[in-house]
Amino acid sequence: MYTKDGICYAGELVPDIEVSSIKILDDGMLLVEFSTGETRLFDVTSLLDKGSAFAPLSKEENRRTAKVIHSFVSWLDGEIDIAPETLYSESYKYSKEDYAF
Repeated sequence: MYTKDGICYAGELVPDIEVSSIKILDDGMLLVEFSTGETRLFDVTSLLDKGSAFAPLSKEENRRTAKVIHSFVSWLDGEIDIAPETLYSESYKYSKEDYAF
């Protein structure tokens, strides 16, 4: 457990990983840019299996409220958030070349 910006989080802080920006995609997907310079793809719907705290994210309109606050991704004005190290470890490598049509 650790505290960052006055907020207590489960897990361990990985100091070199922060979320720089996100792009909300369709079907519950986020394109996440990290402080490492990497861009990764994260399936927000995968959080639905992690407990009732994430249940509001079953609705597309709630998933679309995602924004970056203090290098964390947050939904519903801070009601729900996820640490950057979790986003990183549970996301997939993304390259524009890999997904070009």
